[in-house]
Amino acid sequence: MRFFQEDKDIFNILSEAISEGILVVDEHQNIVATNSPMEHMFGYEKDELKGQNLNILIPQNYHQKHVGHYDGYFAESSQRKMAEGRKLSGVKKNGEEFYVEIGLNPFHIYDKVYIMAIVMDVTKRIESENVIRELNEHLEDKIKQRTKALRDSVAQLTKEVRLRIEAESQAKIALQKEKELNELKTKFLSMVSHEFKTPLSSILTSSMLLGKYTEGEQQPKRDKHINTIKGTVRNLNGILNDFLSIERIDSGKIDYKFAKFNLSKVFNEILYDANMTLKSGQKIQFPDDIDEYVIAQDEKIFKLILSNIIGNAIKYSPENSTIFIEVAFKENNNFLFTVRDEGIGIPKEDQKHIFSRYFRAQNALITQGTGIGLNIVKSHVEDLGGTISFESELEKGSVFKIELPNKTKS
Repeated sequence: MRFFQEDKDIFNILSEAISEGILVVDEHQNIVATNSPMEHMFGYEKDELKGQNLNILIPQNYHQKHVGHYDGYFAESSQRKMAEGRKLSGVKKNGEEFYVEIGLNPFHIYDKVYIMAIVMDVTKRIESENVIRELNEHLEDKIKQRTKALRDSVAQLTKEVRLRIEAESQAKIALQKEKELNELKTKFLSMVSHEFKTPLSSILTSSMLLGKYTEGEQQPKRDKHINTIKGTVRNLNGILNDFLSIERIDSGKIDYKFAKFNLSKVFNEILYDANMTLKSGQKIQFPDDIDEYVIAQDEKIFKLILSNIIGNAIKYSPENSTIFIEVAFKENNNFLFTVRDEGIGIPKEDQKHIFSRYFRAQNALITQGTGIGLNIVKSHVEDLGGTISFESELEKGSVFKIELPNKTKS
């Protein structure tokens, strides 16, 4: 409790600055701090929740299960979204239950572990999803009815069999495309919300903790949180750049600018950026003769392509692994770039979709990502007159090969 007693004013200023509810509990599930959105959400007066057990906010029939879940999570102490994929309920002071979404962030203060929960009331969203699901079911019934009507008409009008079949086929395709588009939009909005909210929660938590370390000997702790914020902002910037790239690709607004440059220059820049994300013991091995290669291409897009492939190799490879980069100049005046990792690999059943926009392999879902990077890379490579291919084996790694023309004659 000493942390919250000594720094109560700072915590109040930071916690009241956001609209979501904030709840902090200790290892015994005792509530040690809340903000006003949290109190208002559950119908309590100011400071009324402090000192209460966490069970006061959990429906009675979930109490026994929650004890096991909490002990398991407390032992792991990892930042994550609580019970992802399941609907969670909270209980207000008046006994009313409602749906909530909870993000958990553990932190240590004075050798004690606390859990910060960011709580949102998602009742309206759940109700909207139920309405959408009912509308979709109704739409599917209408599709079935329409398909049956079309088939009956074909049987009755034998002279128009061919035309009716074509019309039915076109209708099915149009309806399927519309359904896929709606699903894609829903998936996109959900992905964007998650990809931005999690990093922002991390920035908020690190910012709050950063202000606690004021002594000179606490500089390593300050540096740790500063680096967390820098890395998170860098990831957010990468996500935004990916979205901007998609818009430019789809609108055909990309104006490629070709010029000669040394491969070593771009590779050094990629290596510098990659060092920020390398895991413990990871290393990147470049060709020894990289200084000898000069290519004529769009330097900015070339860097984007290789950075994405190398970034994926780092992200999906374990600690103490090596990412191997190879470069070869072919007789057809093309350059062949090979990136090989020792990572988790891509499941065989997912490989045919790996370049599809927003697609993510089943074994990569727990790792942060948007599922648009490889789609952007493939679009740029093909626009530049090149090709991209890969081979992958589960739990053994992947090999990506990119062949790009040397634009010396353009």
